[in-house]
Amino acid sequence: MTTVNAHAVPRDNPIPAPPFWGSRCLEGIPLRAVVPYVNRTALYKFQWGFKAAGRSSEEYAAWIRREVDPILTRLVTESEAGKILQPSGLYGYFPCQSEGNDLIIYHDAESRRERLRFTFPRQTSARGLCITDFFREVTQEEVDVVAFQLVTIGQYAADYARALFAADRYQEYLFWHGLNVEGVEGLAEWLHKRVRTELGFGREDAREIHELIKQHYRGSRYSFGYPACPNLADQDKILELLQAERIGVVLGESDQLWPEESTSAIIVHHPMAKYFGV
Repeated sequence: MTTVNAHAVPRDNPIPAPPFWGSRCLEGIPLRAVVPYVNRTALYKFQWGFKAAGRSSEEYAAWIRREVDPILTRLVTESEAGKILQPSGLYGYFPCQSEGNDLIIYHDAESRRERLRFTFPRQTSARGLCITDFFREVTQEEVDVVAFQLVTIGQYAADYARALFAADRYQEYLFWHGLNVEGVEGLAEWLHKRVRTELGFGREDAREIHELIKQHYRGSRYSFGYPACPNLADQDKILELLQAERIGVVLGESDQLWPEESTSAIIVHHPMAKYFGV
């Protein structure tokens, strides 16, 4: 049994003041605003299969600029013309405190009346970390703030890609499916950047977007299904908090989000909050 070091994470960090309580809906987000946040290494190499294949780093970079970047530019133009990817999102700020491995979400900071709670696992490794370690405890006077977000590129994007596959246009399917998958991840990065800016510490971000993707910013965005918060069913609570029906996202079978190119996350502002495994 892991013994938790209560002093491993100090809980005296300044609590940022959110610009509002509750949630907001962002529809009609321009795809061109999202594209800079897309992980092009993941898109080009792993989704589209454009590997270096013996090229030097310089040769590969030049080839990408000449042959592959124009494909992305074309898809973005076609998406805008046909409204194929339809980025939208929800995000919001909620008062909270922790109690052991539970994160308690309040109706309001003043009454501390419980609205719902999440229970997160604790590492079995020596550090024994849990997401709740990054928030004020119920025994402390201050009420903390947690952010949640939910993004989607809509159902039409997936339907469009599947239609290409059914028509035996396999290369085009590969391009569009890859853009859908990495596009929603880029949208999540874009919205997380907005949250950090609104909370007042966006200026601490790395200047280059490719460094942002490596988590060079304050705090962390934990997506459900990963070791720190593995319970996919907990996404239902995020959908409730953010009123997910406004962007047409529901929790389907096997606790997967629908439309399929959708993703949710809990955003932690504590400076020591980074990804961690089991």
